[in-house]
Amino acid sequence: MKYFLDSAKLDEIKEAYNTFGIDGVTTNPRHIMNSGKPFLTAISDIAAWIKEEGLEGYEKFPVSVEIDPHLDDADEMVAAARKISAICSNFVIKIPSTLAGVTAARRLEKEGIRTNVTLVFSPAQALLPAKNGSLFVSPFIGWKEANGEDCRQYIQDIVTIYKNYGFYGKTQIICAAVRTGKQFVDCAVAGADIVTAGLDVYKDSIKHPYTRQGMETFQNAWDNTAKE
Repeated sequence: MKYFLDSAKLDEIKEAYNTFGIDGVTTNPRHIMNSGKPFLTAISDIAAWIKEEGLEGYEKFPVSVEIDPHLDDADEMVAAARKISAICSNFVIKIPSTLAGVTAARRLEKEGIRTNVTLVFSPAQALLPAKNGSLFVSPFIGWKEANGEDCRQYIQDIVTIYKNYGFYGKTQIICAAVRTGKQFVDCAVAGADIVTAGLDVYKDSIKHPYTRQGMETFQNAWDNTAKE
């Protein structure tokens, strides 16, 4: 299972790449806003860092960039996607799971512009992106579980459907809005291709109170042992 960072902050991307070896990045309008930079500046800075690291090409390090969420016409979505994708070969265009969005994503994939169909909240919504050949589909986890839903079966159903019809691995499943280490595990057990989460979630996922307790025990033993 691959790890993507859910952020548009360049310092976080660098830290996650150097520490956790992240395999890609997902951004959205809120992440861009939180970066404190204008939209084009934020994504251009990410593109420049990719070039510095020698990671050019979406096959090496995909970066999902969302089009203007106000667009509700397939033609307008396609036009916006073309402009963004031309900035960097790593950019994968995030398209909402709407009628216009699915239409636009199908057209873009035929043009060779890779897409990530996002804001997916049911297995039914995950079917068309795979049938139309989108590179990624992003079923959301955290939002649903925050409202009382257990998402284990939801992700398992998407994986099973994709395996049933030969979509698995062709349209990669990004479990999005992951908030806890348990959700990482649930997605991995189900067989999802990718999880995407914020930097703090990754940091929390490697913590355990027994690890801390063990370190303190061994530190105490170390301090009370003669060294020569």
